[in-house]
Amino acid sequence: MLYKSESFVVDFYKGNIAEFKFCMPGSVNKLSQQTLQECGKAFAELSQRDDIAAMVFTSDKDHFIIGADIFEFLPTFQRPEEELVGWIKSATDIFDAIEDLPFPTASAIDGLALGGGCEWLLATDYRIASQNAKIGLPEVKLGIMPGFGGTVRLPRIIGADNAMTWITTGKENRAADALKVGAVDGVVAKDKLVEAAVKTLEQAVAGKLDWRAKRQLKLDPLKLNRVEQGMSFAMAEGLVMGKTKGHYPAPVMAVRTIKAAANATRDEAMAIENANFAKLAKTAEAAAQTGIFLADQYIKGVAKKQAKQSSTEIKQAAVLGAGIMGGGIAYQSAYKGTPIVMKDINQAALDLGMNEAATLLGKKVERGHMKLDKMVGTLGKIKPTLNDADLAGSDIVVEAVVEHPQVKKTVLAGLEKQLPEGTILTSNTSTIRIDELAEALEKPEHFCGMHFFNPVPKMPLVEIIRGEKTSDETVAAVVDYALKLGKSPIVVNDCPGFFVNRVLFPYFAGFSKLVVEGADFTKVDKVMENVFGWPMGPAYLLDVVGIDTANHCTGVMADGFPTRMARQDKDPVAVLANAERFGQKNQKGFYKYAPDRRGRLKKSKDADAVALLSSICDAATEFDKQTIIERCMVPMINEVLLCLQEGIVASPQEADMALIYGIGFPPFRGGAFRYLDQIGLANFVAMADKYAHLGEIYQVSEQTRQWATEGKVFYAVEGQ
Repeated sequence: MLYKSESFVVDFYKGNIAEFKFCMPGSVNKLSQQTLQECGKAFAELSQRDDIAAMVFTSDKDHFIIGADIFEFLPTFQRPEEELVGWIKSATDIFDAIEDLPFPTASAIDGLALGGGCEWLLATDYRIASQNAKIGLPEVKLGIMPGFGGTVRLPRIIGADNAMTWITTGKENRAADALKVGAVDGVVAKDKLVEAAVKTLEQAVAGKLDWRAKRQLKLDPLKLNRVEQGMSFAMAEGLVMGKTKGHYPAPVMAVRTIKAAANATRDEAMAIENANFAKLAKTAEAAAQTGIFLADQYIKGVAKKQAKQSSTEIKQAAVLGAGIMGGGIAYQSAYKGTPIVMKDINQAALDLGMNEAATLLGKKVERGHMKLDKMVGTLGKIKPTLNDADLAGSDIVVEAVVEHPQVKKTVLAGLEKQLPEGTILTSNTSTIRIDELAEALEKPEHFCGMHFFNPVPKMPLVEIIRGEKTSDETVAAVVDYALKLGKSPIVVNDCPGFFVNRVLFPYFAGFSKLVVEGADFTKVDKVMENVFGWPMGPAYLLDVVGIDTANHCTGVMADGFPTRMARQDKDPVAVLANAERFGQKNQKGFYKYAPDRRGRLKKSKDADAVALLSSICDAATEFDKQTIIERCMVPMINEVLLCLQEGIVASPQEADMALIYGIGFPPFRGGAFRYLDQIGLANFVAMADKYAHLGEIYQVSEQTRQWATEGKVFYAVEGQ
């Protein structure tokens, strides 16, 4: 035994080639501060030995290293910036020590090597990956950038352009793709991984591979002349700014860090990375995005705990109602391994649903992410049928028929009578109260809402709505099924619109009031997208949702909250719906749409829509950007606060993740409650009070006012 600690063991593997094996406690390897300190001590000792000719780094688990332990490192970000620079330098010195070992090194990479795990392998001379390895630097998703030498080593290994793509997107890269750009030196079968890495080291020791020259590339400045640098960095920064609209400082800082260090040696470059990492770690965006990570871990923990309480094993599912939504649900269930029956009364709808599933799977085959035989097998797990009798073996049924309470009640009541006792019934309704639908059932304890978001394969959220009589077992079983679908389930209590749509429609109402008062809806969209950070402005989002759908849901919400959400006398959505301008579905709504060269619908301003709306709108009026943001956002955030106060949603974490995953609340703001913490609840109340005369959606509750007086914050420590 050459060296042993709680996190790793070092011993000779073959001859005088040593193996440094990670064996951290727990199911995965994560870099903790203690582990890094132990590694530093080990390298200091091992580098003095003259009996080690080379060293291979391996893992005793299914993954190499999944990254740094974010829960442990986050409190460190609270330190003053100057202190943070010193801390990060002490960590990067350990990665430098790997690179400075007096013998060749190699990483044998199986499974995930992400963040600090990726930076670890970059510090070694050779990198051999198994076929199922995935490598990446996802730090930008946390509002930070690589801090253990990633911005220094990766550009020198795979070139600046490739490195900036890896770092600014934060994507995981498959082994074959990593090999193409030179991030790894070889890809082999898992059972040959360590042997292949050791063979590479044997060649290096024998002088057949020049490991010193390979290492020197990482110690020297980038191999780019001034002209190449100018073009490369200007283009990268432009692309990043175009994508992020300036809302996300991390990818921009990463590009600027690589640029600043382009002509520097490793030690000079590392000092630049240390300083810029510390700056990023102190930003509000880093606090918001790391907060999202923690909130995501929180909701996953809640869901897993709920799922464990289920005694129901869902072996067979069913979706009632085909088409795009039903096809998406069927695809997701089959793809994740649960066979599903797709039932409809219309063959054309079944064909549409199967075509949707086949198209989604076909894209995976085209991209090389699935083999054809697996696609065929997955499609075989979907059984399209017109026959009610085919539903009999299902453990859970997702009703996804037309959004009309009486139709849904009739369908659900019929299902309950023909299915075995204890079959779980769920409704994919987006706004209709679960308790209202449950009135049609004899056993409402076996019924709840299961609200998917469109498009089903892409949207991670599933709202699970507990009715007054829904049993704990039903909720637990549906949460378990949602997890099996690869979704993030959040359980909410019943009310019209549940949580996500309940808070979305006041936002739409605030927008509609602005339009009626003469605001240009295209300008409102630009402000809400480019300044506040929504992926789509409200007019564009209404077109995507469907103007007819939004108009119907507005009526449902008005019935549910007759004083606060009463339909406006002058309603732009109603005007467009009555003119049969339904949005993207018939290529005309607030905007008009036409397919681009790739077949995607592209919007453009439509004079007909402007003329139509002029019949209910005041003369054109200019509103400043801040007013537009406040007029749209105050109603939404006010409703979010009410949902927490009324117990519709259980926690700020669940509310924020539902908003981010369900409707794309800007991640760099961290969710509604994180946003409130950043602007201050008292400031929000003052902001809302300016518009109280506009109606109840702008008027804060007494509880909110009391919280503001008390100085309440929703996340006790910034970044947690």
